[in-house]
Amino acid sequence: MEIRDALEKRELETLSSKACFSENSKGRNFPERECSIRTVFQHDRDRILHCKAFRRLKYKTQVFLSPEGDHYRTRLTHTLEVSQVARTIARALFLNEDLTEAIALGHDLGHTPFGHAGERVLNELVSGGFHHAQQSLRVVEILEKDGRGLNLTFEVRDGIRRHSKGRGGLLTPEEDFLAVTLEGQIVRLADIIAYVSHDLDDAIRGDVIKETDVPKKISRVVGLKHSRRIDRMVRDLIAETLKVDCESIRLSVGMDEAICELRSWLFEHVYRTARVQEDFTKASHLLRELFLYFMDNEQVFIQYGGRRLCGDSLEVSVADFVAGMTDRFALSLHHRLFLPRPWRAV
Repeated sequence: MEIRDALEKRELETLSSKACFSENSKGRNFPERECSIRTVFQHDRDRILHCKAFRRLKYKTQVFLSPEGDHYRTRLTHTLEVSQVARTIARALFLNEDLTEAIALGHDLGHTPFGHAGERVLNELVSGGFHHAQQSLRVVEILEKDGRGLNLTFEVRDGIRRHSKGRGGLLTPEEDFLAVTLEGQIVRLADIIAYVSHDLDDAIRGDVIKETDVPKKISRVVGLKHSRRIDRMVRDLIAETLKVDCESIRLSVGMDEAICELRSWLFEHVYRTARVQEDFTKASHLLRELFLYFMDNEQVFIQYGGRRLCGDSLEVSVADFVAGMTDRFALSLHHRLFLPRPWRAV
């Protein structure tokens, strides 16, 4: 018996009947010989962890652009926190932790530089719009490995595509937002659990707000400190999901309302404040100029690392290139293309 077979047998013996079992995966777009020591979801997790798009998350903004401090979150640390929260939940519910981790690690691979400011710019410029969840799926299906993609399983790709929450309530998502697996549904909620708490934590650290500014009706439910907030939200989710025998991943009505209110409060008092928006307004202009310049100068686009995949329009290729940039690469490239440089006479 191969090690993978033994691991798959262990899943059947130890996980909930509601879990997504590795041996029952709907498979990959392109059949391949599976690893003898890893389940398909372990293999997917490793492919994501070692891909270039994952490494670039280190230099992509979460909330604060180029903060003067080493303790603010980046898109990479956000991803790791989502993964930790999601794995804790999956393990407590006896669901497939490997599948959960793979989805969590891949959910933001398509995120733009400069956070949601970059996403808004591309959404305005690209025909048909732009959304980071769809771009994350495009990264793993097509863009990685020089156009070959990572050839991930259906369940991981579905969880990545459907991780977005929209702006409505968390308990009544539109059908297209809900992953087909419970593990994917966990990541969807773990994402917001992580970011409302750590964005608040970073805003307090950056003196954008004070801890006491958070409305008491919110803090009474979710807690004041970062660790307490995570603990309360995770415990609530686990308890409510067990109440419905894992038919779906749930939150209590009170916790759902508190999280949504905290998210709205963060938009008003953190994300859209002048102090935060000033740099992102500049970043938006920067990305717009890069996008439009490359649309008019394809050879320069190719010269600086852009590529045209078979069948893709120039617009799609430029959007892929700009979305894949790190903050510092975008800043450096913009400086090189649009600002004068010293020269020496020969």
